[in-house]
Amino acid sequence: MAKQNDDELDDIEMMSLELDDGTNLECEIVATFDVEDTSYIALLPVEAPEGYDDDEVLVYRYIELPNDEFTLEPIDDEEEFDMVADAFDEILDEMEFNSMSEDD
Repeated sequence: MAKQNDDELDDIEMMSLELDDGTNLECEIVATFDVEDTSYIALLPVEAPEGYDDDEVLVYRYIELPNDEFTLEPIDDEEEFDMVADAFDEILDEMEFNSMSEDD
């Protein structure tokens, strides 16, 4: 089961992601969450890189380092990716439900 680490955010959090070719990709941080004691981060590029859909979310392993730093690792294992994608879908469903509840 996924546990979302984010508080409800009024402001959009952004980060710059350096791609393999050295270019920077500005992304909105959609969520950080844990699945089976591992942390993950979901990012939505402001402008989709070539070969990606405009609404494609990028998901990485999120590893906290000393001094308030972190690193991101790709998820290469298909089974792990499927598990994380399912957890992220649950978070999106919850976010949508909460958004609908606030509109009432």
